[in-house]
Amino acid sequence: MSTNKIILGLVTAAVAGAVIGLLIAPEDGKKTIKKLRKKTNSLAGDLIAALEKSKDEASEAAAELKKDGQAYAEEVAGKAEGYVDDARKQVGNL
Repeated sequence: MSTNKIILGLVTAAVAGAVIGLLIAPEDGKKTIKKLRKKTNSLAGDLIAALEKSKDEASEAAAELKKDGQAYAEEVAGKAEGYVDDARKQVGNL
């Protein structure tokens, strides 16, 4: 399961729990709404931070893959050049 799905599930469960808890709590409507807004803003901030972290990690992984891919391409190009040189020598010996 991906990290984003786990984070989204945790945040969704936290929001649902907070909403249920606040709706069941014996307080007047204005206080409840104020608490809901505060908790929602807090959880939204946590979600944004988690998504930004995931984005940064994905960017780092992509950069690493690109670097590895370039190194592999250079290695393959070097081998291909060696094969071409060998083939030219073989043709020259005919």
